[in-house]
Amino acid sequence: MLPHAAPFAGTRRRVLAVLLAATCLTAGAPAIARPLDEVTTSGVLRVAVYGDNVPFSGEGEAGPRGIDVDIARAIADRLKLRLDLRVVDAAETVDGDFRLNLWRGDLAGSPLADLMLHVPHDRVLATRNEQIFLTTPYFEQRLAFAYHRDRIEGFEGVRDLEGHAVAVEGMSGSDSLVMNAEGGRYRASVKHYRSFDEAAKAYLAGDAPILAGTRAGIEAAIAAAGASRGDNPVVEVPMPGIVRTRWDLGGAVRSDSRDLAYAVGDALSALAAEGRLKAIYEAYGVTYAAPQGY
Repeated sequence: MLPHAAPFAGTRRRVLAVLLAATCLTAGAPAIARPLDEVTTSGVLRVAVYGDNVPFSGEGEAGPRGIDVDIARAIADRLKLRLDLRVVDAAETVDGDFRLNLWRGDLAGSPLADLMLHVPHDRVLATRNEQIFLTTPYFEQRLAFAYHRDRIEGFEGVRDLEGHAVAVEGMSGSDSLVMNAEGGRYRASVKHYRSFDEAAKAYLAGDAPILAGTRAGIEAAIAAAGASRGDNPVVEVPMPGIVRTRWDLGGAVRSDSRDLAYAVGDALSALAAEGRLKAIYEAYGVTYAAPQGY
């Protein structure tokens, strides 16, 4: 796992590698990000969210749905703009996502997004990508565990993993955390799945007494299945290691659109103060956790 990617592994599944141009665009009109006045004049806010990133964004029966989708709508409403939502595939790195969606674009010269959501807020990431500027964060993502209360008496620390199978998405932050805990002591107990959705379904079916993942993902999966939270406690336990267990999520714009970032930040602050952010998370069964900052 690459050092720059490790803190954010598991924030979303990498389902498709996006091939990026190594040279400047040569076809179509140039892709240009827009500062606030141009966005306001157009009456449209173009927002990129990740596909296959439940509960934050994914395909529903009536179109894209999820926490980030609702937040994008709320931001556009607050700014009195019409939302142009783009559901995008994840590149191999967050840097690639910025390049494709915010400042370089694709080979066809498609219009860039004005704002990208679900961006890990990290000082090193921001410094490394001078072409983008981060907005105010809106959520603190956390790694956690769920367990079947009828099969495990309690879960208070990493040693409670002993002797119990753990369902986890392979190559995720939670996977790295459990696999390396106490020098790899619990590796034989790990049951890997291709996605968090598969891991959650296996846990809910009783194939493993413990589920590892993000707290948001775990809570949403339990709620979507109609399972009892009392019978499936979600816990966070101290697990020192190279993988960060908490990080803030927010948005990003192109660096020459900072005035748009400030307007988005004001909108997010207002939504938080009104309790609307909390309500959006609760609609998906997720506990809202306020961001902590760098």
